[in-house]
Amino acid sequence: MKQFFNRFIRTHSLETRTTMDEQLKRQVSSLYGLFSGIIGPEKVVLRAGKLDALELMRSESLPEKVLALQKLVFEDPTVEKLPTMEEIPAILEDIEEELADLLARRAVEEKIEKKIAEKMEERHQEYVQEIKMQVLKEEDNSVENPQTLKKYAMLEKLETRKLTRSAMELLRPSNLDEIIGQERAVAALKAKLASPYPQHLILYGPPGVGKTTAARLVLEEARRLKNTPFDKDSPFIEVDGTTLRWDPRDMTNPLLGSVHDPIYQGARRDFAETGVPEPKPGLATDAHGGILFIDEIGEMDVMLQNKLLKVLEDKRVFFDSAYYDSTDANVPKYIKKLFEEGAPADFILIGATTRDAEDLTPAIRSRCAEIYFEPLTPKHIEEIVYNAAVKLAVEIEPEVPQLISEYTIEGRKAINILADAFGLALQRQGDQVEGLVITREDIYRVAQVSRLSPYVSTRASQKAEIGKVFGLGVAGYLGSVLEIEAVAFPLTEKGKGTIRFNDTAGSMAKDSVFNAAAVVRKLTGEDLANYDLHVNIIGGGRIDGPSAGTAIMTAIISAITGRPVRQDVAVTGEVSIQGKVKAVGGVFEKAYGAKQAGMTTLIIPKENEKDIPTGHLGLNTYPVSTVEEAMEILFADTEKNTA
Repeated sequence: MKQFFNRFIRTHSLETRTTMDEQLKRQVSSLYGLFSGIIGPEKVVLRAGKLDALELMRSESLPEKVLALQKLVFEDPTVEKLPTMEEIPAILEDIEEELADLLARRAVEEKIEKKIAEKMEERHQEYVQEIKMQVLKEEDNSVENPQTLKKYAMLEKLETRKLTRSAMELLRPSNLDEIIGQERAVAALKAKLASPYPQHLILYGPPGVGKTTAARLVLEEARRLKNTPFDKDSPFIEVDGTTLRWDPRDMTNPLLGSVHDPIYQGARRDFAETGVPEPKPGLATDAHGGILFIDEIGEMDVMLQNKLLKVLEDKRVFFDSAYYDSTDANVPKYIKKLFEEGAPADFILIGATTRDAEDLTPAIRSRCAEIYFEPLTPKHIEEIVYNAAVKLAVEIEPEVPQLISEYTIEGRKAINILADAFGLALQRQGDQVEGLVITREDIYRVAQVSRLSPYVSTRASQKAEIGKVFGLGVAGYLGSVLEIEAVAFPLTEKGKGTIRFNDTAGSMAKDSVFNAAAVVRKLTGEDLANYDLHVNIIGGGRIDGPSAGTAIMTAIISAITGRPVRQDVAVTGEVSIQGKVKAVGGVFEKAYGAKQAGMTTLIIPKENEKDIPTGHLGLNTYPVSTVEEAMEILFADTEKNTA
């Protein structure tokens, strides 16, 4: 009996457990079906794959299926422990609560979506219009505020106030005929620019002679011609080379352009947020199809000059950035185009400089035609002053143009002096422009206030002098007259003489003195060791080359022989110890210095004969090969004119 009872108990427990297992399986299956109905069968599979629960779902083991259900419902990939049969009922209760929450949220969402759909259907047009107005209002409010609007109003008010044109704007040449003293340079500029194949150019010359104005006016003329690549929209972009510096980090480059990286340089907010670099084209692209004029190009950084060469060759500016990703979908088309194709930069380069050609990089010079603008003579300055007076509609005393020409050789400076005198005359006359006359006293007052001094302190004379001669020097593009004098004292005790010379004149000038001493002995038979000789450059000028040799020799010979030298002649040329007059540099500029000082005659080396045209500046030019030829001119007919 006892055995039968025990067997009955075991059988009944097994049946009970079997019944419970079946109920749990049906419950798990129901929960799987409910969960699938909430998020959809496809999403169940995707989520199971993501959580590594696919194998568990397909398992015949109830604990594994429950574990899979835990992972899916709670989206917890860290659940790895298989539940026991005793733990399963509690786990299923938690799952049921979570599913109930999901169902409740879904019901609420569906209800809200239904109401929104009904509302949108009823008032669709009105609602959209209200949204648009709200967006516009928010846009305005996000950008402007009372402070910014006040500043904008102040700027608008400033725009309404305008002065009349400045004097320089009024008096600036408005056509090529008004550019005085540069006929040859302007003709060369037109030939090279107003052509079907315009060339890159470098304009050399002293300041204030019209280089920038000439370039601008020639472009205006080229725009009107049919056989040039320029049209009415061709730009003239002007920049000062002294303001252009190369940034080794390539973060700022107004000439060629730069890239604003999203981190270091703060690109636009929308680009910074998406990590997109923004290229910023520079002046080279602004000048595309026209002219890029760089004033004082010789002051540009050498590295920047070399980078400019690459642009001239490619006719494009290329950008680079470590932040650029060609596959990034956030990159706009224009940025992608700039990075991959570069920015167009097909322009004609015109550089202007007051420096010597040697100061520019040879690579730049080799790609450019070179044009030299000439210094202005006193007659040119006088003509500029006359033309400016006409534009100002004022009368000037006859002495005014000549007086202004004594204070400057720059056309721009001459106009400034006249404009200052105009203001003084206007004050004197009580602000009455009609009948206004600018007098020489007005010019003197301007000179005193501006601390001006005459440009030329040495003047030619018709009276000859002993031991004094005019040599010629050059600095940049400006020639000047050097006043050289010599005094010789014979010694009673022969052979103990000395030669003194300015220490400030330079070592090459001293060499010229000793070379001249050898030639003097050859020509005159006199030994300078028998004289105490003092040679002086009046004003302490420094002579960097040997070009004063002929002048120094003439002064020494005049001092020891007593022969007077003409004072309306200027001479340049190196002298060899054999008495030859050798070639020197800067002859063209030196001729302007001679003309400025009132010289009528110019003596140059025979080897420099082709450097200046015949009759240049109205000077009588004599090319010589030997010092004897030079002295024939310097000492000619001096007996009649001795001081």
